[in-house]
Amino acid sequence: MFENLTDKFEKAFKVLKGQGQISEVNVAETLKEVRRALLDADVNFKTAKNFTKTVKEKALGRDVLTAVSPGQLMTKICHEQLVELMGGNETEVNYQGNPAVILMSGLQGSGKTTFSGKLANFLKSKKGKNPLLVACDVYRPAAIDQLHVLGEQIGVEVYSNKEEKNPVKIAEAAVQHAKSNSHNVVIIDTAGRLAIDQEMMNEIASVKEAIQPTETLFVVDAMTGQDAVNTAKAFNEKINFDGVILTKLDGDTRGGAAISIKAVVDKPIKFVGTGEKMDAIDIFYPKRMADRILGMGDVVSLVERAQEQYDEKEAQKLQKKIKKNQFDFNDFLSQLHQVKKMGNVKDLMGMIPGMGKAMKGVEIEDDAFKHIEAIIYSMSPYERENPKAIDVSRKKRIAKGSGQSLQEVNKLLKQFNDTKKMMKMMSNKKNMASMMKQMKGGGIPGM
Repeated sequence: MFENLTDKFEKAFKVLKGQGQISEVNVAETLKEVRRALLDADVNFKTAKNFTKTVKEKALGRDVLTAVSPGQLMTKICHEQLVELMGGNETEVNYQGNPAVILMSGLQGSGKTTFSGKLANFLKSKKGKNPLLVACDVYRPAAIDQLHVLGEQIGVEVYSNKEEKNPVKIAEAAVQHAKSNSHNVVIIDTAGRLAIDQEMMNEIASVKEAIQPTETLFVVDAMTGQDAVNTAKAFNEKINFDGVILTKLDGDTRGGAAISIKAVVDKPIKFVGTGEKMDAIDIFYPKRMADRILGMGDVVSLVERAQEQYDEKEAQKLQKKIKKNQFDFNDFLSQLHQVKKMGNVKDLMGMIPGMGKAMKGVEIEDDAFKHIEAIIYSMSPYERENPKAIDVSRKKRIAKGSGQSLQEVNKLLKQFNDTKKMMKMMSNKKNMASMMKQMKGGGIPGM
């Protein structure tokens, strides 16, 4: 996500490397690169021009502190301006009401139906709501079927009526159904088109007027860049939506839509979609996004994802096993699954400061752990519980059963033993204190 933009920002700030102070000359040179980076990322031209103008005004005349280099100061100013450009603070969806009605709009192919399911899952699992999904796309039976499949997958009821061809009547009946069946949020998935047309706009405007939604959201594919911003502008002029949803942010996204959509339509980005799974949905935090664009990582989001998968009882059980030196491959596999639930591995690595740059050019498959899982699944229950029992003949059988080489099996066993040792060491407070003491003194434990 935003790899090219991050690289170009770094290149721009290199102009100030080794400079003793910020001057009009080196600021102009830096901002020329910044503007080029933004335009290459498909940011709106006017937005890019205003961004660099504001940064220049803030940079010139600023005193550079002894502890801060001109490059660091420029990074700080650009960071502050990026945050402001993308909305300043996060803005959640308004789901208050009895029921709250959320109207979804957008072009066909933007991921609107899938995101309706993700939003329902989010409100159910994170907010304790009882949502109702409503299929109002009367033109594509496949969209209705897709919504039913998603609803079944997440355990949310879907209201539809294939006989009725008037979306206004379907929406009104759905709201009444929600009131009668204790649904406190109604999410209405409307029809999309391949392009903006008057008929489509009139239809969604009629639905909005009839049901008076609590919230109207515009769903847009982040990979379409500046086209996404132009489409958002057209929709906003017709239905005056409350917020934007950016989907497919995990793809080959240049970042233009995320950076300039707020400036162009003056509506906040409320959520982003970051994958295919139903839990691949994040609240949009401008500051965290600016951190990632400037290569600073996003530790807060990483910790939040880890906390979502954290099970206190399981953690306590694991702690006891580690202390007794009973950590086995079943535990190793369980930890692996928790990491996988946190999301795409490369995306997670990008959240660690400095790792995005280190991982540049490194291809990590979506299922990067599949060969490790294959090896563990090829072990017998006894071998998983007793890794020390895995001798040469067992290794050969495991390698054959998993479709991996003997070297890969040996490599995993070494990784497992190293992990086990480290966990054992970290569970002992005295060892931890000793490690910290040696690290402060410049030494490395065990070396």
